[in-house]
Amino acid sequence: MLKPILLVEDDKRDLELTLIALERSQLANEVVVLRDGAQALEYLHRQGEHADRAEGNPAVILLDLKLPKVTGLEVLQAVRANPALRSIPVVMLTSSQEESDVLRSYELGVNAYVVKPVAFDRFVSAIAELGVFWAVLNEPPPGSLKAARKHE
Repeated sequence: MLKPILLVEDDKRDLELTLIALERSQLANEVVVLRDGAQALEYLHRQGEHADRAEGNPAVILLDLKLPKVTGLEVLQAVRANPALRSIPVVMLTSSQEESDVLRSYELGVNAYVVKPVAFDRFVSAIAELGVFWAVLNEPPPGSLKAARKHE
């Protein structure tokens, strides 16, 4: 079973563009869309409205930096602090080019920091490449579902 891609994005336009880009990449992974950081943490911890979701972690978290309720940095910090979640690849997908945001993201353990391209074609290309890399090409840590299936 393919792991889902978790997309946490509050901007409607960026969300639509990201979904179009992921669709064009022809990944078979389900894309779970959440609109704020609090929802992301509930999903990851299988709490609240996500308490009955299937077990397992997403293949990758595509995380906006500036989110309502709980920021992307706070979500990242919570993910890295939890042994059950810390191996999930996290990609900051943001319009912020602020040096402090980039530095803080890497200090907290982000796997990649991608500034959203303004041009639609560049944006689609960047998202498609991210999706393929993290959901298909990246080798997860030993013991994860994908790694276990690969060695059967």
